[in-house]
Amino acid sequence: MGFEELILNFFGGTIRWFFGSIYCLLLNKKKYTFWEYINGPKKSKDYYDQMGHASNNIIIAFIVMFIFCIIIYFFNL
Repeated sequence: MGFEELILNFFGGTIRWFFGSIYCLLLNKKKYTFWEYINGPKKSKDYYDQMGHASNNIIIAFIVMFIFCIIIYFFNL
């Protein structure tokens, strides 16, 4: 994993953790740690837990950056 992917993984994981924490707090669900949002659950043999969380984080980071670019473009910020 390159440096850019690590940054995007961290950025996307932070966004997922923020909204996931609010969701779990409001609906009284099980809360996950920040580390689990970045790297997946500990001691899991599932392929999704090993690779899927990083992929989701990167996709979410790109979506958020795209939305920010659109907002900046249309509002000339």
